[in-house]
Amino acid sequence: MMETIYGVLSLLLPFSWMDHIFMKNAFLAVLLVTPLFGLLSTMVVSNRMAFFSDSLGHGSFTGLAIGVLLGGVQPLLSLIVFSVVFSLFITYIKSKSSTSTDTIIGVFSSTAIAVGLMMMSYGGGFNKFSAYLIGDLLSIAPEEIGALAIVFLLVLFVWGWIFNRLLIISINPTLAASRGVKTMWIEMFFAAVLAVIVAISIQWVGLLIINSLLVLPAAAARNIAGNVKQYHVLSVGIALFSGIAGLIGSYYCNMATGATIVAVAAAIFFVTLCLKPYFSK
Repeated sequence: MMETIYGVLSLLLPFSWMDHIFMKNAFLAVLLVTPLFGLLSTMVVSNRMAFFSDSLGHGSFTGLAIGVLLGGVQPLLSLIVFSVVFSLFITYIKSKSSTSTDTIIGVFSSTAIAVGLMMMSYGGGFNKFSAYLIGDLLSIAPEEIGALAIVFLLVLFVWGWIFNRLLIISINPTLAASRGVKTMWIEMFFAAVLAVIVAISIQWVGLLIINSLLVLPAAAARNIAGNVKQYHVLSVGIALFSGIAGLIGSYYCNMATGATIVAVAAAIFFVTLCLKPYFSK
């Protein structure tokens, strides 16, 4: 199966960088992961969840540390489970507490990263997993691409199921509640989906910059989009373009792939910010 896909890629993209198997794998991963970031980014920005998505990266690091310490548990499995529980707990607490949302998230975020670093540094284990801080997209394996494809399809299905309710919540939570939308449960469900994507992607993107991919595509799209449909299409397109351009750029410049992708997305954001007055007329 993979040999057939590799052959098609070589025919469609007859470039020198596509001669390497690791670049083919990374390219396929970009095609699967970046559209999801672009899609989820729209709700992260619309619902003002940038700080929340950043805390998920910190929480996932603690999940990784727990998996490492338990030994018999796969670090990725522990990472996903802890990230989902962490996201649900934050969402529940902020919906029930009178304390400001950013304060609650800040407390959980700082606690999670501190506990994670303590666990990872115990016995000198931190160095082995410090790569999770910056990620390595070029290390992705064919079997992991298959898992990403399944996640991609599941997220698209879930998105189609909850999109309308998420949209009305992002516009007016009170109106959504008056229409019978269970706002807290929908927000918790979206938070769980977001946590899974962050947990799965963090080993390739990196903890330090993963939040950027959940903010920049939609932030750039919002500068020039005229309606909701344009907003989503542009966000996905910007994320996909940033992923491909960043991957190719990192290959020729010998730089970290995840960071290069984010740099491209940031450049697009500043370009659209400059163009915003022309599109708002």
